[in-house]
Amino acid sequence: MYRVWSYISDYSLLLISGALIALVWANVDPQSYHALVHFVLWSGGPVGVLESHDGVVQRVMTLHFLFNDVLMAFFFAIAAKEVWEGIILRDGALRGRKALTPLIATLGGMAGPVVVYLGLALALGVLGDVHRGWAIPTATDIAFSYLVGRVIFGARHPAIGFLLLLAIADDAGGLAILAIFYPSGEVAPAWLLLSLVAALAVYFLANVLPRRLDRGDQQRPHSTWMRKTLGFWPWALAGAASWYGFQMAGLHPALGLLPIVPTIPHAEREFGIFAEEERYQTDLLNTLEHALKAPVQFVLFGFGLLNAGVEFSAISEPTWLVLFALILGKPLGITFFGWIAAYPMRLGLPDGMALRDLPVVGFVSAIGFTVALFVASVAFPAGPVQDAAKMGALFSLGSAIIAIAAGRVFRVSRSVAPPGD
Repeated sequence: MYRVWSYISDYSLLLISGALIALVWANVDPQSYHALVHFVLWSGGPVGVLESHDGVVQRVMTLHFLFNDVLMAFFFAIAAKEVWEGIILRDGALRGRKALTPLIATLGGMAGPVVVYLGLALALGVLGDVHRGWAIPTATDIAFSYLVGRVIFGARHPAIGFLLLLAIADDAGGLAILAIFYPSGEVAPAWLLLSLVAALAVYFLANVLPRRLDRGDQQRPHSTWMRKTLGFWPWALAGAASWYGFQMAGLHPALGLLPIVPTIPHAEREFGIFAEEERYQTDLLNTLEHALKAPVQFVLFGFGLLNAGVEFSAISEPTWLVLFALILGKPLGITFFGWIAAYPMRLGLPDGMALRDLPVVGFVSAIGFTVALFVASVAFPAGPVQDAAKMGALFSLGSAIIAIAAGRVFRVSRSVAPPGD
């Protein structure tokens, strides 16, 4: 039974199953599918999507908001954990100046799709109708790209850390674009101070202070009390505050736990996301990661179910604009900017990663799905153009096949062990 579950979780089969069910359901009985997506759990609370009822604006907790904005925060936190360890640990694949290479590649991964999207729209003579959708193909879906990246590179290849950092930075940039160019309401960046204060408070009070008080005492009473008595609760409260700050600031709250991850006590080495070896690490960060392993798989199922339901009748020009902007613009931009960072700028690539891996990472990153669907929903009003753009974001899942083929063409080496193993 353990082997079966490991196979399901390692290859995110629940996520894929949810997406396939949604696609079939939305095309067989769209009315009942959309009723499920927008099912209201409660209204009038402090969290949820803003809706107006009888002239009164209130927050409504829908099933879609629960999975996309609340529960998916745990997946993004796990992804951020791998990136953080890759940067901060002594043998981390993204440590030091080499962390700059994926960040610079991210710029190419955002600029490339914009150029392709607007260029194709101009060539087709539809620029005036679809110009507002230029930001749709800038994002990378972390969940699906991680899944495909694992299939191509293996769990321990440094390209996985590179990909995760790129994807998170990509989505952060996409959400910044969303806040600046597609405001759905009043943007209030001052609320991000709540997230910053929560992160700093938990880091110094629950991490630094106990170690300072235990200095010179081998029994470490304060750190032991913190670990055994309070456990993860200080970080849970800080995470809730940070999440709320992101929501109120007008940014996607699914990224609200990211500032808290670096404050959690961690081991001195890492083995890779969900790695079996990390079960034996006693630090809080790895303990939390493995406690979340099973719940996050079911969150991914719900996420796929509530986001992938688009009707095939929606296919039109915006579909192809979004699709080709992703599958052409992403690999071109990431490869070119990554090469500039690694060689002319002499920043290098992570140990064990080669230049031939960059276009493969680019094709993996062309899976837009999550944030691309979200941006499409605000870039265009509800109707045929919005549905067509969403279908392009959904079709970008086909880039997984291209990425796997590219991995074979470029002879990607799988599961390179980190230095020192």
